[in-house]
Amino acid sequence: MLNDLARLKQDEWLETDGLGGFASGTVSGIRTRRYHALLLTATKPPAGRLVLVNGFDAAVETANRSSALSSQHYPPDIIHPDGACRIAEFTSEPWPRWIFALVDGTKIEQELFVVNGASIVAISWRLLDASAKATLTVRPFLSGRDYHSMHHENPAFQFHPEINDKQLIWRPYPGIPGIVALHNGAYQHQPEWYRYFVYEQERERGLDFTEDLAAPGSFRWELTSDAAILLFAAAGLCNGQLPAERSAKELFSKLRASENQRRQKFLTPLHRAADSYLVKRGSGKTLVAGYPWFTDWGRDTFISLRGLCLATERLGTARDILLEWSKVVSEGMLPNLFSDQSDRPEYNSVDASLWYIVAVHDFLAATQNNRGMVLQWQKNSMQKAIDAILTGYSQGTRFGIRMDQDGLLAAGVPGVQLTWMDAKVGDWVVTPRIGKPVEIQALWLNALWIASQFNDRWKEPLARGRESFRRRFWHEAGSYLYDVVDADHQPGKLDPSFRPNQIFAVGGLPLALLDGERAKRIVDAVERRLWTPLGLRSLAPDDSNYTPRYQGGVRERDGAYHQGIVWPWLIGPFVEAWLRVNGGDEVAKRTARVRFVTPLFEHLQHAGLGQVSEIADAEPPHTPRGCPFQAWSLAELLRLDRVVLAENETENFSHRIGLK
Repeated sequence: MLNDLARLKQDEWLETDGLGGFASGTVSGIRTRRYHALLLTATKPPAGRLVLVNGFDAAVETANRSSALSSQHYPPDIIHPDGACRIAEFTSEPWPRWIFALVDGTKIEQELFVVNGASIVAISWRLLDASAKATLTVRPFLSGRDYHSMHHENPAFQFHPEINDKQLIWRPYPGIPGIVALHNGAYQHQPEWYRYFVYEQERERGLDFTEDLAAPGSFRWELTSDAAILLFAAAGLCNGQLPAERSAKELFSKLRASENQRRQKFLTPLHRAADSYLVKRGSGKTLVAGYPWFTDWGRDTFISLRGLCLATERLGTARDILLEWSKVVSEGMLPNLFSDQSDRPEYNSVDASLWYIVAVHDFLAATQNNRGMVLQWQKNSMQKAIDAILTGYSQGTRFGIRMDQDGLLAAGVPGVQLTWMDAKVGDWVVTPRIGKPVEIQALWLNALWIASQFNDRWKEPLARGRESFRRRFWHEAGSYLYDVVDADHQPGKLDPSFRPNQIFAVGGLPLALLDGERAKRIVDAVERRLWTPLGLRSLAPDDSNYTPRYQGGVRERDGAYHQGIVWPWLIGPFVEAWLRVNGGDEVAKRTARVRFVTPLFEHLQHAGLGQVSEIADAEPPHTPRGCPFQAWSLAELLRLDRVVLAENETENFSHRIGLK
């Protein structure tokens, strides 16, 4: 038996539909987040997310006894029923699959998968002993709420379904998709409210943590040689995958075979994990920044694209994403994010546009190397976007973003967070970094260098900026780079905080701004003060603002977010920088893989299964925290594995990182 309930509640599985919707939960079956659900659909892909089916209770009756196959968390801390204690095996590949072992030796397999391209989740239960007999009862829990919200008992909920033989449709509230259920059992209508489900992760975050769910009735099957089948779908969002003439058994078999075939085409489970983040937006494509609570963020999209698309050779998808985002350049800026409930972009990022330029550069290089030159009109469209970005930034745009006389990029106004260190609580911007942040200069100068290859206009600012960077950012006494110069827009004011942002001057971008002894001293200092097995700390431990644990309420957690907490995605630029200063040969690659990358592969078996977490505590045991399925964390692991540390590709790697 898998009898470590704490571990079963910690490890989470994820199934995505390619539209922004998903199913997720813990291995235990106990929902610990408001986002854990069976049918969570994106009504305006990838946004407009609604939770339609939250979960279920399941139990079986054999000749000897009744046994639960599910568990829930109720106040004060009661786990009931006891189904989690019967989990004998679990695997998340190719989709979540549980084996429950009963006292009398009966074993029951439960499997669950989400259909790609449609808002459908398919669940089955079957006896593993063909000669055994059992009766299965499943009672689903429904809501119909925004996925960030909570649901509570109310008289407006409509319990009664439309019934057409083995298909039911609930329409709990006006204006949301109907909940379709297709089954091969018997349905009994028994409307009830189940109250006060406890979500442990929400409680730890200092948020509302109890919810009431509607239980309209139960499904019942006699388990013999046939499996019990139950499919849930969002009406109108099934993309033709739920034909009325198909029985539940036929449809399940067809969808299962199709989905299995699709997943087998991926080279590795890591490649399939990457596919989870690639979703539809309008007529094009975009990247979800993370599950369960992020949508598509500009910064995250362009950082992640290099690993999730280019390293996995999804060049067509990368092209579609870059073209889709090229349409929303405004005053030189690309959106940091789109609102969950609308298509309104929010332009509050200084680096999203610059990461776009880096992503275009790497895409064009990959296209030329692997598929021949990209179509000229597509290339021109991306280059026009690059020129629009640099023109807007050089002339001045929102939030004080402008090229200064020294060729560097100034940015920031009070009350607005513009860099990736963007935590804000109310009016408190935790790390404002107003002035000239170090990684913004690395991105800015890389963007100028990339653009100068097709437009001479940017060569002079590039030369001026590179000279200023080398002169103004070096902290000789500390052997590292200042985090911000001209801090708060005060000429000569320096922020000496030791942060990982300086690593981008040496690695992670096509053009290194420093080399030789200074580069080596930076990398050595970052390794000594910031490296952990799960990534880089966001602040050195000897700083007075250092916070080692990500815990407490919203204010405490957001206050710790970039004040020491570990970020796995930073391992990518760090390892690239480490290779640059240590030769970049095959021996160095193997050393880097063992020392820096192996721990992240081990992490794939914990927290978000098969994925990489957003953050981790800064001190051992470096408990994974934040979003359990984070796009840029997985992307940088893929980029390291498939590109940077790929053996027998020294020439290609040297070209990419500027050693030649």
